[in-house]
Amino acid sequence: MSNKPEDAEATMIRNLEEKWGKSLGEWIELVAASGLQKHGEIMKLLKGNHDLTHGYANLVAHKARAQAAGGGEAGNDLVTAQYGGAKAGLRPIYDKLVAAISGFGDDVELAPKKAYVSLRRNKQFGLVQPSTKTRVDVGINLKDVPATVRLEKSGSFNAMVSHRVRLASAAEVDAELIGWLRQAYERA
Repeated sequence: MSNKPEDAEATMIRNLEEKWGKSLGEWIELVAASGLQKHGEIMKLLKGNHDLTHGYANLVAHKARAQAAGGGEAGNDLVTAQYGGAKAGLRPIYDKLVAAISGFGDDVELAPKKAYVSLRRNKQFGLVQPSTKTRVDVGINLKDVPATVRLEKSGSFNAMVSHRVRLASAAEVDAELIGWLRQAYERA
């Protein structure tokens, strides 16, 4: 059995129709017809009105938003490329972060770039970047918050954020980190 994220995603896509009565294309059409654009709004629709579990709703929301952006799979392709090869073992960190951040509100936007994923509300409040094959860096905009051992100043990491937290495992995506991200989200 494979542990690759893309294999798990392919299995979920195959199971969508059997478990939830519609193919991925049909779910994407349903989302498009709703007129909703924000990840959180789409998640509420799919979970609240159609009883999809979080994982399936998240998958459909990402695919629908990528297609609506005109890139089809472009956003997901960027994330897949970021967590491919030697960095594949870091994908659970990203997935756990996204699951938590998506719960902040309907206005959370994940904007994949070539090297990182921008976390946006009205403006960028953070970013997630697989910096090495053993570490994901989470950039957070908390300009007036003093640095700590864990919440370090961003330095030369990225000028778009004020702080950085280094993560080596999904277990490090904890209440403290999510609290900092929520604080940054609320300020954005």
